[in-house]
Amino acid sequence: MTGKTSVSQLSPNQTKALPEQVRVRREKLASMREQGCAYPNTWRSDTTLAAIHAQYGNIEKDVLAEQAIEVTVAGRMVAHRIMGKSSFVKIQDCDSEIQLFLNRGNLGGAEVYNPTKKWDLGDIIGVKGTLFITKTGELSIKASQVHMITKCLRPLPDKVQGLSDIEMRYRQRYVDLIVSPESRHTFRTRSKIIALLRQNLEAKGFMEVETPMLQSQAGGAAARPFITHHNALDMDLFLRIAPELYLKRLLVGGFERVFEINRNFRNEGLDATHNPEFTMVEFYQAYADFYDAMDTTEALMRNIAQGIGKLHTTWEGIDIDFSQPFKRIRLDESVFEYRPDLKGHATDKALLATVCLQEIPDFKPLITWKAGHYLLALFEALVEPKITQPTFITHYPVDVSPLARRNNEDETVTDRFELFVAGREIANGFSELNDPDDQRSRFVAQAQAKAAGDVEATGIDEDYLRALEYGMPPAAGVGIGVDRLVMMLTGQHSIRDVLLFPHMRPESSA
Repeated sequence: MTGKTSVSQLSPNQTKALPEQVRVRREKLASMREQGCAYPNTWRSDTTLAAIHAQYGNIEKDVLAEQAIEVTVAGRMVAHRIMGKSSFVKIQDCDSEIQLFLNRGNLGGAEVYNPTKKWDLGDIIGVKGTLFITKTGELSIKASQVHMITKCLRPLPDKVQGLSDIEMRYRQRYVDLIVSPESRHTFRTRSKIIALLRQNLEAKGFMEVETPMLQSQAGGAAARPFITHHNALDMDLFLRIAPELYLKRLLVGGFERVFEINRNFRNEGLDATHNPEFTMVEFYQAYADFYDAMDTTEALMRNIAQGIGKLHTTWEGIDIDFSQPFKRIRLDESVFEYRPDLKGHATDKALLATVCLQEIPDFKPLITWKAGHYLLALFEALVEPKITQPTFITHYPVDVSPLARRNNEDETVTDRFELFVAGREIANGFSELNDPDDQRSRFVAQAQAKAAGDVEATGIDEDYLRALEYGMPPAAGVGIGVDRLVMMLTGQHSIRDVLLFPHMRPESSA
């Protein structure tokens, strides 16, 4: 960058109204603009700080001195200690930190060195120099060149306390990532978990695909959708609540193992485990049933946990062991463990409704509920919070499983499972319903519930029914909430801690 910049400056009144530290930093930037050296894009590093530590972190002091290794790096200044004609600076890049030794003589005189004493924490600088080890044994860089690359106009939070306001951590994630190594580690782990998901599924022969996010009809799950409008087509569209029905269309088309890792959108509340925009992985396998799907899911969970060194981990105060076989129990049997008087009465709507009123505070059923809805409500109230170790709950009632295949021995339940860990649902899967007539009757029941006021019920997807009429092979599918999986494997208590930019109210109304 050469010459003076013509970027408009803040007015004197605007500058005067700024906090003192911001005003002083802006004055320094104004001087850089006058010199024609603000925001250059000419710096190129030849390595990273992590690579330097990995290669030279354990080398002997004298051996390193003999080798005279030169490096060119860049990073954000996070510490600055001035000692007259010398300074010690610590910079941080995406991976690590390193100390710089700046000396007036080494840098070519006071004209170069003195301006560095006015640099601020948060400034991004480039340095070229020689590696050496200090008297205290710290691997450092003796600078021969230093350059200001980007001026930081706002002071950073205290490095020890970080962003103490948890709301600001979520709103200003960019600052949180600067000052919090723990936060950076969480999101690096998230990236690795997603990579392991992909690697494990591809290793089993699954093909990654992409399906529409904008759909003419929301389906594949029971949830309230977001609605938008396409002007050119003059039609309402829905942000997808699940990719399921499109992925199963691909089974009809002949792709026998498919998966997708992508976003779903549900117009629902926000809490510790829910965000309106979230990440799911869904995978489908032809010629498989829900037992095969449980086997695949268990192996997937174990391999991912092992891949990040968390076969044994702690979440919500519970020590979780992924190395042991996951427990499997029917949903009704799990309820009977707490209410043995209900054994043999899993389809008695009146009795189940009465027990729900006894067991669940502020219980409010919908008018369309059947026996299966009441049984599920009892499970969610009595059993789910008490599950600690990875557990498959199986054989969900057909009333609450509109897309799952009926069980051959008991038509009141489906070949469906959900995986729970530490009282939280992690995965949902089932043998897929491929009978188009049965599927139509389930869709009709959903449409009736929707008409009766159930905002989470779906309608009748005629194109999907047409696809089934062409013949979908018997299959099993699974959906896993990636955000909850990351929460579990990183020990986080809120979904906001594993989303880079969680949804929040506008600051003016927060």
